Amino acid sequence: MDIVFIEDLRIDAVIGIYDWERRIRQTLSFDLEMAFDNRKPAATDAIEHTLNYKSISKRLQAYVESSSFGLVETLAERCADIVREEFGVSWVRLKLSKPGAVRGARAVGVRIERGTKPE
Repeated sequence: MDIVFIEDLRIDAVIGIYDWERRIRQTLSFDLEMAFDNRKPAATDAIEHTLNYKSISKRLQAYVESSSFGLVETLAERCADIVREEFGVSWVRLKLSKPGAVRGARAVGVRIERGTKPE
């Protein structure tokens, strides 16, 4: 199994359950790992055969910037759905971090895996 990854994709969003959080934008960090067979793109050296991480990044950025969820859990689930459904990814591991949300911690958040991980 091959993995295409996106690391530390930073996107500003309205996220949180407290009133003060609903009035500001906070920077979130996304790490994604996606199962993809890279043999065809490697053989053809053609971008149209790849899992285009730029397209995925731009799509998630547009979605997250326009979203307004209370929970990081909800946002993570929706982003995993987008990756799987719109980009045909069979398995994704997504880590969503909310830096500075808890005093003394660099970040808090969730890590989810969705789909069937190929062997």
